[in-house]
Amino acid sequence: MKRLVILLSFVLVFPAFAAAESWNNVSIVDTQCSKKVAANPDAHARSCALACAKSGFGVIDKNGQYLKFDSKGNEEATKLLQSSSEKDHLRVNVTGKKQGDVIQVQSLKLM
Repeated sequence: MKRLVILLSFVLVFPAFAAAESWNNVSIVDTQCSKKVAANPDAHARSCALACAKSGFGVIDKNGQYLKFDSKGNEEATKLLQSSSEKDHLRVNVTGKKQGDVIQVQSLKLM
């Protein structure tokens, strides 16, 4: 019985310790414009991203896939973009856990 409890504890707790993934030097864009700017996300203006902030944010990875941020990531992205003076070529480093097409953001840094 003790072995079963230990095994179940390990199986249930292990996902919480899963290693975070990283996306480095990837383009950050708002969800509303993600398809429109997929071919050239570096040309997407910060002013447009902030105007469309209510749609949420995410990154276009090196494979061209758009990955959305969770609510924490959206809040952090908005703050970073508001404090930035860059007009375009918005690149970030993201650390988090990918669940489907959503990144559960642990850290977000504007390049």
